[in-house]
Amino acid sequence: MRPPSPILFLAAGLCMAAASPVATASACRADTGATRNVLLELYTSEGCDSCPPADRRLSSYKDVGEYPKRLVPLAFHVDYWDRLGWTDRFASPQYTQRQYQMAALARSRSVYTPQFLRNGRDWRSAGGPLDGIAELPAGAAITLELGAGAGGQLAVGGTIAVAGTGGEVWLALYENNLESRVLAGENGGKVLRHDYVVRRLIGPLEPGRDGRLALRQQIALEAGWKRADLGVVVFVQNKASGEILQALQRHACPG
Repeated sequence: MRPPSPILFLAAGLCMAAASPVATASACRADTGATRNVLLELYTSEGCDSCPPADRRLSSYKDVGEYPKRLVPLAFHVDYWDRLGWTDRFASPQYTQRQYQMAALARSRSVYTPQFLRNGRDWRSAGGPLDGIAELPAGAAITLELGAGAGGQLAVGGTIAVAGTGGEVWLALYENNLESRVLAGENGGKVLRHDYVVRRLIGPLEPGRDGRLALRQQIALEAGWKRADLGVVVFVQNKASGEILQALQRHACPG
């Protein structure tokens, strides 16, 4: 369904601070390879009655063995449905702004919910998210480490090396196994379940003149967030076109 009106919002404030390097003893790591992974963004809302099937579709990718190797899913809950009877607790004006910005970069007027973007472009196929995707060379190399930060925060470290110029880096903290009992609006009376829900979006971070960026972030965790269900995605995006050059996911490690 299309949003009530194409309103742009200022980005929400980010709860993050510069951090010390990830503690080696508790860090867990992931690295990209020579092939470009697929970033699949879902723009959704608990106030939209056509969104729950798309939410379930995104969740289903957790159980498909080939997808964790190449597929990087994220769910961005937009806030423009909130005024129609139900406030989505996962929604942010920052995610609404990103949806409109991505449409503008693709020179598209298609902004709606539920909307999938595959590597920065509108995707409406009934097939699998890797169907028809050529194995393109990676446009960046990413190393990602997660660990315990000061005061129970999540420490994020790693390195990014971008090939060529024009790439910007984004970091998303997501949470799985979320549930809401919706009491009003188009989904009133339903229990909705979500995965890969973006809790924080940090960026854009600019690589240096050599195309390299060292990640050193500490993210404060809000009350109610389940640490075992958290994970981090780092992706590199062409700032002029919105094309995703590389993406990497690392779920939280035990301990």
